[in-house]
Amino acid sequence: MNLALFFDPLPESLTAPSAAPTTLAAYASRFSDTFPDWRTADLALIGLDEWRGSAAGPPAVGPEIPTPLCGANRVRERFYQLQKGHGPVRLVDLGNLRPGLTLDDTYQRLREIVGALLEHNTLPILLGGSHDLDYGQFLAYETLERPISFAVVDARLDMAEPGGAHARNGIAAEDSHLRRLLVHEPNFIFSFAQLAHQQYLVPPEVLAALEKLHFETLRLGEIRQDLQQAEPLLRQADFLSFDVTALRWPDAPGYYPPNPFGLSNEDAAQLCWYAGHNAQLSSLGLYGYRPEHDPHGLAAAALATMLWYFLEGYYHRQPETDFASRRFVRYAVVLPGTPAELVFFKSKRSGKWWLEVESLADSRVRRVVPCTYQDYLHAAQGDLPNRWIRLQALLG
Repeated sequence: MNLALFFDPLPESLTAPSAAPTTLAAYASRFSDTFPDWRTADLALIGLDEWRGSAAGPPAVGPEIPTPLCGANRVRERFYQLQKGHGPVRLVDLGNLRPGLTLDDTYQRLREIVGALLEHNTLPILLGGSHDLDYGQFLAYETLERPISFAVVDARLDMAEPGGAHARNGIAAEDSHLRRLLVHEPNFIFSFAQLAHQQYLVPPEVLAALEKLHFETLRLGEIRQDLQQAEPLLRQADFLSFDVTALRWPDAPGYYPPNPFGLSNEDAAQLCWYAGHNAQLSSLGLYGYRPEHDPHGLAAAALATMLWYFLEGYYHRQPETDFASRRFVRYAVVLPGTPAELVFFKSKRSGKWWLEVESLADSRVRRVVPCTYQDYLHAAQGDLPNRWIRLQALLG
């Protein structure tokens, strides 16, 4: 597949040789005259400048901004100035995706491109554009022909009733994209986790619907109280979709209307590290950045740092799936009812915990899922962890 047909090269200012040999610019192969070899890369950065799914439309222009700003390029300016961290950093920058004739065409382009990268074990990082573009990211996983799990970080739950191809009756695609993912047919979703939503921005019936579907949610307040609660949810995800509106506006003024509440930049960077460290996660989308609201580049710097932490997590990956090996400690907790026993595993290397869930309907069906130490403590006190109850319902 000739991916070069779908991309515009980066401006010269973003492809010039790095003056500092220790920065990321010196290690990334960026699309200028020659399209980079994405098949041998670990990660591929893709810029998106598609806003037809947004009610606000494309970035505004005016006397001070004569041409629309490309948000992905603004983030790249900051990202490539950062120092290289751990690992070899085999990163390619494919440039900016050319939008399709229609918004649905753009979704299909993303589906093909992300699918091709996944096939060659190159992790795509989608940067910019409205949040509904994660539909194209999602569609790429349909070809895997297996159930997947994914996570969304967003201040709201974009579950409005869809209105046609991208907008109708005043409802934009970015306001309904999550519903579109969850009701997609054929349904290949095993689990879904919503993180960092603000309860006063979400209709109660939406949260009730997710609860009925046995999906997990983690409010902003719960994350701020204990950020580590988010780690098992991200550890289970095949892909992550992150909306910049989840960050509080004073930390990252790259969206509108502004919200004084949200994740701090430090919280967001930690979540990206968790995601990068997840050996199962195979794509990342950072959406919603509008550079016209970021005159000083503060949000661009925040997103660049989030990308840096994602790369750090990626190059610290340590796949942990052989639960029968000596690298794990097995804990069996006896319960008074059904089930009679719960089995937990703790990694000696990372200290992470997993829970084995056996279907009550069919003992041949079982799954080992990420959990927390608190889940183990609840079981030790005779209580079934909520994570076990939710998964039992999914296993049927």
